[in-house]
Amino acid sequence: MHTVCVIPGDGIGPELTEATRRCVDATGVAIRWEVVEAGEAVRQKTGSPLPESVLAAIRRAKVAIKGPITTPIGTGMRSVNVALRHALDLYACVRPCRWMEGVSAPHRGVDLVIIRENSEDLYAGIEFDDGAPETQELIGWLQAHQPKTIRPDSAISIKPISKTASERIVRYAFEYAVAHGRRTVTAITKANIMKFTDGLFLETAREVAKAYEGRIEFSERLVDALCMQLVQRPQQFDVLVLPNLYGDIVSDLCAGLIGGLGVAPGANIGPDVAVFEPVHGSAPKYAGQNKANPTAEILSAVLMLRHLGETDAADRLERAVRAVVLEGKQVTYDLKPRRDDPTAVGTSQMADAIITQLRGLSPKGTVPATSSS
Repeated sequence: MHTVCVIPGDGIGPELTEATRRCVDATGVAIRWEVVEAGEAVRQKTGSPLPESVLAAIRRAKVAIKGPITTPIGTGMRSVNVALRHALDLYACVRPCRWMEGVSAPHRGVDLVIIRENSEDLYAGIEFDDGAPETQELIGWLQAHQPKTIRPDSAISIKPISKTASERIVRYAFEYAVAHGRRTVTAITKANIMKFTDGLFLETAREVAKAYEGRIEFSERLVDALCMQLVQRPQQFDVLVLPNLYGDIVSDLCAGLIGGLGVAPGANIGPDVAVFEPVHGSAPKYAGQNKANPTAEILSAVLMLRHLGETDAADRLERAVRAVVLEGKQVTYDLKPRRDDPTAVGTSQMADAIITQLRGLSPKGTVPATSSS
């Protein structure tokens, strides 16, 4: 039996995680679910959005699945998602973007994977507020050590990129490509402008790539050129490995290529712990309405099952999701051709349809060989 921590999250999170748990249980895999709370509601009760007890529970179980958690923009608490990644050393963010037949999307046949470095870059959270004494001191030091003028009313964020973290994430990307039958790893930077930080990432990627010559092809792109090429012809890409900020932005762009965040799963992998979550946010205005699309959360559970070694169950669950989406009858409003379609069903009802499909699948059924999960 596997023990899995569940963080229901904020907004639509509890509805999505409950639907997901029911679908996973329907695969027949024996899981003991340990529910722990994190997020805005917990902060209001305890003063912390991420209690130490939550981290301890995840470390014990080694696997967790979470619903989306609200992060205020510009003010308030820092992201619980980022805090989890730092506290648990979840250095690799894995976001498969694979088109599903039945989903309205700009491109058909997209099947790529984003491997995002999770621990540093601008997401390290080293910031200096405008007008603060330490910010003025830092500005003075910077202007004494380099020729660029920094306005005195500036806020400053530090972008650390290390060789250690760069090598670890690029090697993960190549090992992922080998394990999943992928062809190419493409390193994404803006090294023509940020020659020391992005330059170090790219230089490290080139070095790591040498160990995989003859097995995995290596290429490189500037992030701005990549965005244009993804919009034009995303099918040319396979595995993308990126520093933290670019990885966040590009993964949302790629989700748009396959129909949106509602169908985009995610995984955060560390040396000892893995946390699985959908890419989308908590959508608090839809909380408790049984309207939210559970696909991304359920596909995140597919990734979790594969991580646990339950490959057959993962394959069957993915097949069931794809069958329901392809049929297009028992799906939420955002998966209908028209969002005001009166035949749209709720979160719970779509999960019911997926469970019905699961019961009709043979235990050894498999998804197509091109699966990127």
